[in-house]
Amino acid sequence: MNLLKALATVSGMTLASRILGFVRDVIIARVFGAGLATDAFFVAFRLPNLLRRLFAEGAFSQAFVPVLAEYRNQRGHDATRVLVDHVASWLFVALFAVTLLGIAAAPLIVYVSAPGFSAVPAKFQLTVELLRITFPYILFISLTALAGGVLNTYSRFSVPAFTPVLLNVSFIVCALALAPRLEAPVMALAWAVFIGGILQLALQVPFLVRLGLLPRFRLLMDEGVRRILKLMAPAVFGVSISQISLLINTIFASFLVTGSVSWLYYADRLMEFPSGMLGVALGTILLPSLAKHHSDQSPEEYAKLLDWGLRLTVLLTVPAALALAVLGVPLIATLFHHGAFSDADVWMTRQALVAYSVGLLGIILVKVLAPGFYARQDIRTPVKIAVVTLVATQLMNLAFILPLRHAGLALAIGLGACLNAGLLYRGLRRREIYRPLPGWRTFLAKVALAVTAMGAALWFSAGPDADWLAGTVASRALKLGWIIALGAGVYFGLLWMLGFRLRDFTHRAAE
Repeated sequence: MNLLKALATVSGMTLASRILGFVRDVIIARVFGAGLATDAFFVAFRLPNLLRRLFAEGAFSQAFVPVLAEYRNQRGHDATRVLVDHVASWLFVALFAVTLLGIAAAPLIVYVSAPGFSAVPAKFQLTVELLRITFPYILFISLTALAGGVLNTYSRFSVPAFTPVLLNVSFIVCALALAPRLEAPVMALAWAVFIGGILQLALQVPFLVRLGLLPRFRLLMDEGVRRILKLMAPAVFGVSISQISLLINTIFASFLVTGSVSWLYYADRLMEFPSGMLGVALGTILLPSLAKHHSDQSPEEYAKLLDWGLRLTVLLTVPAALALAVLGVPLIATLFHHGAFSDADVWMTRQALVAYSVGLLGIILVKVLAPGFYARQDIRTPVKIAVVTLVATQLMNLAFILPLRHAGLALAIGLGACLNAGLLYRGLRRREIYRPLPGWRTFLAKVALAVTAMGAALWFSAGPDADWLAGTVASRALKLGWIIALGAGVYFGLLWMLGFRLRDFTHRAAE
C-alpha cells in the first residue's frame, strides 16, 4: 500500500470528522455560549476524554499494535485471534470496573480536577451530574480503540478514521433536538457523548467479523497479554503527557475568570484540526509499518520511513501553524461568533489560539517521533522525556499564568510539546535509530521561502481583525474561503516552482 495514499485516506476521513466537529462546536457556541454550563460540560467531558487517550488511543494502542503486528507477521492468524480475545476480555473487565468507580467517585474527581468550581455549588453539582453520564464513554471508546488497532494493523485505516464522525453527529442531533426538551439543556451534550460512544463501537463490529477477529470472552493471562501490560504501564504516562498537561491546565483555568476553560477549549478545537489531519493520521499509519520493519530487522527502511514522516510534518505543519496565528480572528469569528458567543469571547479565544500555534509543530512531531520508540517496544526513553516535559510545562504555567492568564496556559502546552519533540528527536539520533537522509537544508530553505510568501499573502488579504466581527456568517465564510485558497495557492505554487513534486513524497507500507 502507498503510505501517501493511506495518509490521504485517513486525513480525508479525519477532515470529514473535523468539519462535523466544527459544525458541532458552532452549534454549541450558538446555543450555550461560553459560561457556567459550558465550563461544567467541558470539564466533565475532558476527564473521560483524558482517560480515553491514556488507556485507549494513547498507551494501549502504542503497546498493543507492535505486539499484534509481531503476532500477525510471525505467529499466524490463529495465535493473533487468541491474543485479540484475551486482550479484549481483560480490557473490558478493567474498564467496566473503572467506569463504575468513576461514576461513584464523580464528586471527588471534579473536586480534584477543577477545585475552583467548589466555590460555586451549582456549577460543581452540574459538573458532577454531567460527569456521571459521560464517564461510560471510556468503556465504549477504549473497546473501539482496540478494534481500530486491529483494523489498522491489517491496513484497514479508513474505518477507524471515519469512526469519530459518529460522535459529532450525536452531538449535533442531541444539541438541536434533545436540548430544548430538557430542564437543563446542557445535559443533552452529556447524553450525546454516551450515545456517540455506543455508535462508534458498533461500527467496528462487522469489519472485525470480516477479518475473523471479532473478540470472544476468554479471560486468560497469557504471554502476549503480559507483554502488552508491561509495555502499557509506563506508556500510560509517557505517550499522554500533553493530555496530563491539559488536565493540569484545567485546574489552573478553574481559578481564572468564568469562560477561561471554554476559551481554551475552542482554541484547542481549532488546533486539533491540523493535529488530527496530520499528526494523528501519520502516527496511525506509521506505527504498523515501523513495527514490521523492526520485526524484520530492517533498520535502513525504519529510518527512511521516519524521515518520510518528518518531511511531511514540516511541509504541512509549518504553514498550518502560521495560518492559524495570522487568521485567528477570521477563523474564530466565522466559526463561533454567533448567538451567545460575544466579541470578547472572540478576542480571548484568539489569544489562546495564537499561543497554541507556537507549539503546533512540536505537537505533531511528537506523534511522528514517539512511534519511533514504541514500534521498537522501547518505553523507558519516552517516559524519561515525558517526566522532563511535564515538569518544564508546569514551571512555564507558573511563569506565564499571571502575565498572560489563560493564553499563558496554552503557550506552556505548546512550548512543552516542542521540548518533548526535541528530546525525542535527540534520543532517536543518539541511538542511531534515525539518520536524516540528504537534502534537509535545501528542503527547509524552500519551505521557509514558501511559507513566508504565504504568510504575507494571508496578512494583507485578511485586513483588520476588527472588521471580521461585523457582517453575516455567509459573507465571513465566503471571504475566509477565498483567503485560505489564496494562501494555499501561493504556498504550494511556490513549492512547485522550487521543484517539489507529489511523487517525491510517495512511500510504500511494509508488507
